[in-house]
Amino acid sequence: IRCWSNIPFLTVPLSRAHGKSFAHRSELKHAKRIVVKLGSAVVTRGDECGLALGRLASIVEQVSMLQNQGREMMIVTSGAVAFGKQRLRHEILLSQSVRQALHSGQSQLKDMAIPVLEARACAAAGQSGLMALYEAMFTQYSICAAQILVTNLDFHDEQKRRNLNGTLHELLRMNIVPIINTNDAVVPPPEPNSDLQGVNVISVKDNDSLAARLAVEMKTDLLIVLSDVEGLFDSPPGSDDAKLIDIFYPGDQQSVTFGTKSRVGMGGMEAKVKAALWALQGGTSVVIANGTHPKISGHVITDIVEGKKVGTFFSEVKPAGPTVEQQAEMARAGGRTLAALQPEQRAEIIYRLADLLTDQREEILLANKKDLEEAENKGRLALPLLKRLSLSTSKLNSLAIGLRQIAASSQDSVGRVLRRTRIAKALHLEQVTVPIGVLLVIFESRPDCLPQVSALAIASGNGLLLKGGKEAAHSNQILHHLTQEALSIHGVKDAVQLVNTREEVEDLCRLDKLIDLIIPRGSSQLVRNIQKAAKGIPVMGHSEGICHVYVDTDASVEKVTRIIRDSKCEYPAACNALETLLIHRDLLRTPLFDQIIDMLRVEQVKIHAGPRFASYLTFSPSEVKSLRTEYGDLECCIEVVDSVQEAVEHIHKYGSSHTDVIITENEQTAEFFLQHVDSACVFWNASTRFSDGYRFGLGAEVGISTSRIHARGPVGIEGLLTTKWLLRGDNHVVSDFSEHGSMKYLHESLPLPHRSAN
Repeated sequence: IRCWSNIPFLTVPLSRAHGKSFAHRSELKHAKRIVVKLGSAVVTRGDECGLALGRLASIVEQVSMLQNQGREMMIVTSGAVAFGKQRLRHEILLSQSVRQALHSGQSQLKDMAIPVLEARACAAAGQSGLMALYEAMFTQYSICAAQILVTNLDFHDEQKRRNLNGTLHELLRMNIVPIINTNDAVVPPPEPNSDLQGVNVISVKDNDSLAARLAVEMKTDLLIVLSDVEGLFDSPPGSDDAKLIDIFYPGDQQSVTFGTKSRVGMGGMEAKVKAALWALQGGTSVVIANGTHPKISGHVITDIVEGKKVGTFFSEVKPAGPTVEQQAEMARAGGRTLAALQPEQRAEIIYRLADLLTDQREEILLANKKDLEEAENKGRLALPLLKRLSLSTSKLNSLAIGLRQIAASSQDSVGRVLRRTRIAKALHLEQVTVPIGVLLVIFESRPDCLPQVSALAIASGNGLLLKGGKEAAHSNQILHHLTQEALSIHGVKDAVQLVNTREEVEDLCRLDKLIDLIIPRGSSQLVRNIQKAAKGIPVMGHSEGICHVYVDTDASVEKVTRIIRDSKCEYPAACNALETLLIHRDLLRTPLFDQIIDMLRVEQVKIHAGPRFASYLTFSPSEVKSLRTEYGDLECCIEVVDSVQEAVEHIHKYGSSHTDVIITENEQTAEFFLQHVDSACVFWNASTRFSDGYRFGLGAEVGISTSRIHARGPVGIEGLLTTKWLLRGDNHVVSDFSEHGSMKYLHESLPLPHRSAN
């Protein structure tokens, strides 16, 4: 128990020792005591007369949620002047309308002028109503709120300071949300040149400085400043080159050009930044964000506390390397330089990387050993993921062979002419291949993915951002170092970047102005999360690999067990492994069926019975919970169908459009299956495991796509290219081709060159 000004209260244990602000966004989830400052533009309507009730209700809901989690929430609010202005205008209009109706008649009501209302009078009229509104809203969440009105003088008088501090602590102890505002009805004008002169002095001249002062006085962990802009920009928002600053560090003020203040309120962004830096100096972390945007205002506060990349985060700890935004810009610039190289030069880079994988194998395997040991000690990876994490000499040799295959096949990938048309005399049109731009590849556990994807990006002239799992950190680091060493032979080292910051995947998916395509490589859950999180960026990949093998009545006995064993047992964790085995009904209780079951038992494959298969058995294996299951292990489902048509219908209903196989000697049945199954890869008498970029002769793949736009199936170099149109003319204008013009359209197809110039 402690006392402030003879008022006893119990201190609430904080989750950390106060005195130093959080260094990273990810630490904000540990914030115990939080101040939320609501700017005038957040609380008021666009007409500056009245409150934005929907936004206010959403903010109260978020604050209540955090309060009920055991945090200590405080609100510094504006809005009394706007609320009072609404009430006084209504009263004045009502009064004027009555007087004018009595003396002048109804015809002059439309000409009534609203007098200019004095702000202090508006504040006096609005404070009680504003507080009543907060109380009504918080009551819906069984939370009590209390109002505190302050002025600058309350902080300069030591006794008043102690009283205020004690009152706030007592309210927090009783689980009450203090709602603080400057007492605008009596507030004096700020003293000139009296603010921001040290940790103990800040003039409370607006709610920004009030929030900063309170945050430091109350040893607050986090101050959230909500305004009508996304955060702090390096130049006024709306200007052509304005960029949102993700993290702002003390001393960065020189790199920022401040604009005018918001449409309402006392302070502008410059005042917010000064207040934020003052609070940061006092040990309180600060985030400035948008509280008015309809798409994010409903969860902006909770997103900030969860550590998501929202607004501008103020930090005293400056990272050693570039930010992910800077890395993306470097990748774009490097990618453009890469695309401008001759095809032989890009191939030379890939050949060099292939040589480095074999020449530096000992260093690579040593780094990989560290990852494996750490993963095993922490016990956080399942056996299939450990296998994916592991590198070996044979894996590195295979990687090198695949990279050389990419280099050899990439000679005319970028700048290849796909179509030539003579539009008119001396007006020629070409469609040529070009890189997509900047790729973001997110992968789990598989360090061998890094050189594969890098080689494909280099061959296609794309800039590349790589985000690997932390379980492969050591392996990824050395492989990326070797990739940059290979790129350096032609001065394009920056084209491939490895993200090493604490960036969350969800935050990376929001960089729609910097990234052109996202390619996830990992679990189905990872892919689904990325598809859900991506905002305005296309995602190429597949969320599930539910691959089927259908055994027809005309299947060869010798082929069936070989293909099924390879499809399921060769690498059960792969996305192209068999998950559901469809058996024609006429094969039940035949020697072929018994051979299939015996082989699966020998391989220790756990069998799950589909509903129809279970109905034929007296004692059946465990019935499958869902026919849409990707096991990723030595498990599979067996189901019975009556015909190839029914097999196709089953695949369309329960499959994932990845890879599906028919085993039959009947060519007509096989062709029906090949033509009617609508999947990315459809095979006849071949293992599902052939669905792979290397096995298709692509050298490697960035992934397997089940989407129907752009690229489908294993995606190699071709899937990382798009096109642009080149038109070469000689003083041509469209008006020459009008009805009475001098020129006519020809639209003649021209032969393609054997090999285009880059």
